[in-house]
Amino acid sequence: MTQYKDKVQEQELRLKAEKWANGISSLHSHQLKSMWYDDRPQDTDNSTVMDISYNDGRVKRTIIKTGEVIWMNGNSQVTGEELVYEYTRHNPTQ
Repeated sequence: MTQYKDKVQEQELRLKAEKWANGISSLHSHQLKSMWYDDRPQDTDNSTVMDISYNDGRVKRTIIKTGEVIWMNGNSQVTGEELVYEYTRHNPTQ
């Protein structure tokens, strides 16, 4: 059975990375138009926004005045082997 040990460890690491991906890396409430990930600067014209950044690179924006939720930065979301790499980089004991 030891022939599958590497595969099992690899899958375990992938599952841990997928769970880690949904963790919050930062919260930011602002009216700035200059955030590096912001492709919707018009959202802050008349309202404050709350941006929640996740470990995998996604950003969930809530426009405070309307309650509208927008997912941003989807093109920069890390997945697959890149996600496992980022997970192990931030969790070196894994």
